Amino acid sequence: MNLLLALVGGYLLGSLSFAVITSRLMGLADPRTYGSGNPGATNVLRSGSKKAALLTLAFDALKGFVPVWLCALLGQTEMVAAAAGLAAFVGHLWPVFFRFQGGKGVATAAGVVFGLNPMLGVAVLASFALIVAFSRYVSLASMVAACFAPFFQALIWGLSPAVWALLAMAALLVWRHQANIERLLAGTESQLGKKKAP
Repeated sequence: MNLLLALVGGYLLGSLSFAVITSRLMGLADPRTYGSGNPGATNVLRSGSKKAALLTLAFDALKGFVPVWLCALLGQTEMVAAAAGLAAFVGHLWPVFFRFQGGKGVATAAGVVFGLNPMLGVAVLASFALIVAFSRYVSLASMVAACFAPFFQALIWGLSPAVWALLAMAALLVWRHQANIERLLAGTESQLGKKKAP
């Protein structure tokens, strides 16, 4: 029963698309209608509102963190907490409240990672920052950091339910970045601080 509640609660919280909610509250256009069409912080930034983008980033991360944190606070097992985090991530990708049109899940995945293991979160964030610094590709850094997460967890803290949840999130996150992968291979992916290639 606890596992079922964690799954349902995590999914429903994850289904709150804060890119859309924040944009509506601030009188901005629906992020699904411009730019990449992705309801995430990066696309919201294209609206010209840094405040809206930062709020989207923060709340998207929190909706990944909160279900995991609540499970730990209520004394649930790591398996239940990991399931709640994975459900929140899936909710972000396919939100029931927004016609299942979700984002790529980078911020929400980061929130889940920090909820499961703060030290792992720091390691993954450092990996992300390092890859961005050298490549200037945010999409590449997001995918590589997501793939590092289960590896780091297994190598340093051992195999646990968290590893399987992190593996599932990494696979889904990479899959959601298919268009970015194609542009990276074609050399047309936009780099941080540079104008997008035509």
